[in-house]
Amino acid sequence: MSKWQRLPQEGRYLIVQIINSVVKAVPGNKLGGQQRSQLNYSSRRGFLSLFLVGVSLSVAISACSGGGNNSTTAPSNSANSGASQKKDVEVTLVSFAVTKAAHDEIIPKFVEQWKKEHNQNVTFKQSYGGSGSQTRAVIDGLEADVVHLALALDTKKIEKAGLIQPGWEQEAPNEAIVSKSVGAIVTREGNPKNITTWADLTKPDVKVITANPKTSGGARWNFLAFWGAVTKTGGDEAKALDFTKKVLKNVPVMPKDAREATDVFFKQGQGDALINYENEMILAKQQGENLPYVIPDVNISIDNPIAVVDKNVDKHGTREVAEAFVKFLYTPEAQREFAKVGFRPVDPTVEKEVESQFPKIKTLFTVNDLGGWDKVQKEFFDDGAVFDKIQAGK
Repeated sequence: MSKWQRLPQEGRYLIVQIINSVVKAVPGNKLGGQQRSQLNYSSRRGFLSLFLVGVSLSVAISACSGGGNNSTTAPSNSANSGASQKKDVEVTLVSFAVTKAAHDEIIPKFVEQWKKEHNQNVTFKQSYGGSGSQTRAVIDGLEADVVHLALALDTKKIEKAGLIQPGWEQEAPNEAIVSKSVGAIVTREGNPKNITTWADLTKPDVKVITANPKTSGGARWNFLAFWGAVTKTGGDEAKALDFTKKVLKNVPVMPKDAREATDVFFKQGQGDALINYENEMILAKQQGENLPYVIPDVNISIDNPIAVVDKNVDKHGTREVAEAFVKFLYTPEAQREFAKVGFRPVDPTVEKEVESQFPKIKTLFTVNDLGGWDKVQKEFFDDGAVFDKIQAGK
């Protein structure tokens, strides 16, 4: 395509009109060949000047028409000092159910900071549910820009689906763990069954409510807490299997996620004990519900990772904002918000500030102490693995 063809239609029209005006300005507008030649040479500079004027006007017209420019100019005022107002951007956050209270406080702080620093409006679409269900939704087409899930195994599934690039654990601090908690046992008022440890959940007269490990990341942590309560205190795997079987035998119903498990226990009145996150109990207390619960002193660190969904942010053009949001979640400001709603902070400074808020754990183990998620998934949660065998009475 020639330079002439690349000019906007308005610019080409303007140039033609200028040239025609010059030609018409010649007396009688009747030029012979020699006259035209003389006009051509004598007026070359004039034509060139007029042409450049036309091109300049054409460029101006193009700029005003917004040809290919994604930004608009904001009205000049004291707030933006004439700075350019960037196009609004929308980020989709997909997370597991019990993080909602924290994100509801953190997101407005990030939006305010981003607007101040970048003069751009950011809005968030948010989706919350069971971690396993959320993972499948993202793989099946829910176009998350950022995923904050209950366990790294779920994030790895999204990676294996080709949506997240390998190495995401190194893209954020603390191996991408942005929030954490421990397991809690919630009891009925007055704790009539005298439940204080994981072992008490095996009593024949105790009914336990926990979500389904097939759909809930929280429930997988619960399962691993049962197992590790034995193997991390001197017991072997045979004893751990027997213990876990006894606990699950006392589970009358398995909701799909931690939030529904809470509803079954409190709203429907089922069960004597509810296995949930410590942060949920702290948040409930802050909201005026003084629920009785215990934190077993042998416990698992419930580590929740954060990751940018590479394929989607590149498709949406949201990578810069999404990565900035992930980074913001590690700031003391954001970590304090996690702590306020009961999560144990990963920032050392904030951890020190709020240490009196959380009971000390005598024996705290991680999923890596149990062999890591690949081993754990294959051994316990794959189809036909330990959990399925227990459910089948094997």
